[in-house]
This record gives sequence, structure tokens and C-alpha cells, in this order.
Amino acid sequence: MEIAKKAIRIGALIAVSPLVILYWLLRPVSREDSLFAGFSQTMSLFPGLLGSYLRIAFYRCAMSHCASDSYIGFGTLFSHRDTELHSGIYIGPQCNIGLSAIHRNCLLGSGVHLLSGKNQHRFDDPDTPVRLQGGEFTKISLGENTWVGNGAIIMANIGRDCIIGAGTVVTNDIPPGSIVAGNPGKVVRSRYAESTQGATT
Repeated sequence: MEIAKKAIRIGALIAVSPLVILYWLLRPVSREDSLFAGFSQTMSLFPGLLGSYLRIAFYRCAMSHCASDSYIGFGTLFSHRDTELHSGIYIGPQCNIGLSAIHRNCLLGSGVHLLSGKNQHRFDDPDTPVRLQGGEFTKISLGENTWVGNGAIIMANIGRDCIIGAGTVVTNDIPPGSIVAGNPGKVVRSRYAESTQGATT
């Protein structure tokens, strides 16, 4: 099985090599993240498991870090080259991933939005259009073994071993082992406390 997967990965890399070459040729004369996002839109359109292999092959060449054993679903978009996809992660279809580090064994459901922090747009000056006021992009971290439910919106760091409920909006950093739900997201209980209680009963 591993030999077959390796062969598919090599085939996928060969298949996307023209796009990779074009991407690297355009980098010196383009805005880096805009160029990367444009190629990401193209890569998002390939369906099925083969599509995931093609995306992984491309992002391994274009992204800061992309593990070969991850899965990226159909329609998922990335907006920043300095994104990290670590080993064993699953990203469902139609996600929108900003500047982030997604650590080992994370699961993201369908339609998850991972923003580049919560200060992407300034709006202090009412006399200036919001689009002209700039903002700050912050690299968000999803800790190892975290599960994010469908349609969640993440604007802050998530610790390891967390569960983020479907539709949750996370605006503040979440400690490890938390189960989070709601808008804004609140810690409803700790997985670590539950495991401790189980060990003592």
C-alpha cells in the first residue's frame, strides 16, 4: 500500500510540475500571496482523492511546509504561502485557510474558515474606506490532534487536543484540551478533566 501511495505521489508531482514551474517563474514579478492565492484557486478545482494528491504535490513545492500524508478536500482555498500543513491532517471541502500552522493529526470539517487573526481590517477612521485602512495578518496555530467542526470560524490560536463545535466562532486563544462551542466560542469543558475523572473512578 505504501509503495502504491508513493507511486501516486510521484505521478501527481509530475502532473503538476508545469504549474509549479510557472508559479516559480512568476514569483519575481508578482505579489507573492496574490500569486499563491490565484494558483490555489486553480488547484482547488480538481475533484476526488486524485485532486487531493495533486494539491498536496503542488503545495509541497509552493507552501512553507506541506506534509505528503495529508488530505485537502475539493474547493479548499489557501491565501498565504507561509502556511504550514503538518503530518496526518484532514481538511474538508470548501474550507478557506488563511495564514496558519495546522499541526499533526488535525481534522477540519467542511466549510471551515481559518482567518489570519482578528485584525485583518482596521476601521478606526470613519472618513476612510475600510478597504484603504490596511490591517495586520497574524499566523494562527491549530494545535496537534484538534478537531474543528463544519462551518467554524477561527480567528485565534487553538491549543492541542481541542474540539471546536460546528458553527463556533473563536475570537480568543483556546487552552489545550478544551471543548468549545457558541458564538463567540466559549470553553464548555475540558477533555483533560474528563480523562482524569475516568482514571480515578
